[in-house]
Amino acid sequence: MAFREHHVLPAFLFLSMLVSATTTKANLSSTFYDKTCPKALSTIRTSIRAGISRERRMAASLIRLHFHDCFVKGCDGSILLNDTATNERDVIFNKNSARGYELIDNAKTEVEKICPGVVSCADILAVAARDSSVAVSGPSWTVKLGRRDSTTPYPDVALSDLPRFTESLPELIARFEHKGLSERDMVALSGSHSIGQAQCFTFRDRIYNGGDIDAGFASTRRRGCPVSSGDSKLAPLELVTPNQLDNNYFKNLLQKKGLLQSDQVLFSGGSTDSIVSEYSRNPSKFLSDFASAMVKMGDIEPLTGSAGQIRRICHAVN
Repeated sequence: MAFREHHVLPAFLFLSMLVSATTTKANLSSTFYDKTCPKALSTIRTSIRAGISRERRMAASLIRLHFHDCFVKGCDGSILLNDTATNERDVIFNKNSARGYELIDNAKTEVEKICPGVVSCADILAVAARDSSVAVSGPSWTVKLGRRDSTTPYPDVALSDLPRFTESLPELIARFEHKGLSERDMVALSGSHSIGQAQCFTFRDRIYNGGDIDAGFASTRRRGCPVSSGDSKLAPLELVTPNQLDNNYFKNLLQKKGLLQSDQVLFSGGSTDSIVSEYSRNPSKFLSDFASAMVKMGDIEPLTGSAGQIRRICHAVN
């Protein structure tokens, strides 16, 4: 599963990562700003809702932006930085693809008006992802807070750690396990592909050369994605309810109608088939597991205490 909104270890290292995650999670709390900025969450929600009301597709963009932040050195807002010669925004998985930066900047501006220097950009992005889910009929969850912002981007880590839309199931499972996420977490998070759009170049090979694909579905998708041009042409990841976070994505996989290769491999005779089948039958289970997986993803390697900083503006260090 490559989280592309519009286009996505040795045992001892894995264990030490888990230990690190366990020790830092305790520093995050849903009540972190209750005394220092009690109106933070409502202010963020109002700003994000306004942005999504102008362009509904932004909900998918913000969920993906949070995912691409957390998978690169943890949920630290490093993807938001653009004040250095090299940054995460410009790596191949994000350039001309990752979106929503301006909505996070807008939310930060509003929060700074009421609580200057208090709320991190990393936390604003985490809250924005939750509010985006709610805006497209998805689940809500309690966001743990207290993350601080990175003072540097990590483009090399972005290149090495972000999933690819061409990857096999074992490769995807390994990537998620490296971040402390289970196969069930991975499949649930992949359900965010029930919203958003993909660029033609990300699925062209599948619709023209793929074997594990419904012929009628492939034919329909070819109309909007020429064989040798139109790389950036957009197509909805899910055709039935493209603006609603629901379980139609999983129903499509059962019919070999996954748009990206990294979607369809989730139901291709492997270990995740049973989870896909379960979610296709039980929408409430999918939504519950999606919320739980988002919380778990938000726990990946946060900066807390005196680490990092609280940026005054999200796209530049103080």
